Amino acid sequence: MTATTIRDATSVRRVVVVSRPTVLQELTERHGTRGQVEFVLRDRGGSLAELDAADAAHRAAMHDVTAAVPLAWRRAHVDRHDLDRFLFEPDDIVVAVGPDGLVANLAKYLDGQPVVGVDAGDGRSVGRLTTTAPGDVAHLLAATDDGDRPPTTPLTMVEAVLDDGRRLRALNEVFVGHHSHQSARYTLRVGDQRERQSSSGLIVASGTGATGWAASIHRATRCHLPLPAPTDPSLLLLVREAWPSAITGADLLAAAVTGGVPCTVTSAMDDGTVFGDGIEGDPLPFDHGRTVLLRPADQQLHLVRPGHP
Repeated sequence: MTATTIRDATSVRRVVVVSRPTVLQELTERHGTRGQVEFVLRDRGGSLAELDAADAAHRAAMHDVTAAVPLAWRRAHVDRHDLDRFLFEPDDIVVAVGPDGLVANLAKYLDGQPVVGVDAGDGRSVGRLTTTAPGDVAHLLAATDDGDRPPTTPLTMVEAVLDDGRRLRALNEVFVGHHSHQSARYTLRVGDQRERQSSSGLIVASGTGATGWAASIHRATRCHLPLPAPTDPSLLLLVREAWPSAITGADLLAAAVTGGVPCTVTSAMDDGTVFGDGIEGDPLPFDHGRTVLLRPADQQLHLVRPGHP
């Protein structure tokens, strides 16, 4: 095959469908057979009916999305667990079929590609990110057949950068703390404010994450600062359960974090960790003396909203 042929082939539009196993699939993989899953659930007072319904809905959504891809287009499918090994192309259209968390898992691997979040549930609830019905995907893709990008809403993301250059991005929030439930010890700086703290760790959250973990901490701490909106360029720092002592304070518990007013945390612990969107298995090491910079990321998640042609 010549270089020209390869170039012509890769110039054809590609749709990448991202999914994750259903609960039924995960349980079957764990227990070996469907019969064994049924036995385990029955032994615990449950049944397969609900899991069967959710699994059937997911399969139907995947069928509709796959059938919606124009025949002349290239297509790929990647499981959530393989995202860190998959190479996205700049002109891909990404279709995430699953819960909101799948879109959050996907976000840090993208660089501007439009994302269609497809609700793959049983139709009784719709997420905040997976708001496109499976039956609407065909119309959306057909409207971009000439190479146009679908209209998107840019969602602010969080970036964590270590002093050695390693970094990660997250759609909802970045957590900084101890890798276990022990006290996190560190020095926190936001703008001109500086405080040495001992706490249960801290998060820096985007507006997309403001309805989850951030909302819980915000409510529990009676924070006076407003939670950001998903498209706001600012983030919100929230400290969890800080307590004062002879050498630590508990005054700098919340702050707005922007490009002009970033947040830095310097570790005073041997087993610190920094991870995003709850993915503890993909952290940045945060041992004693290391500093992490937390700020709005230059990249955004470009989410296609339902109803866009």
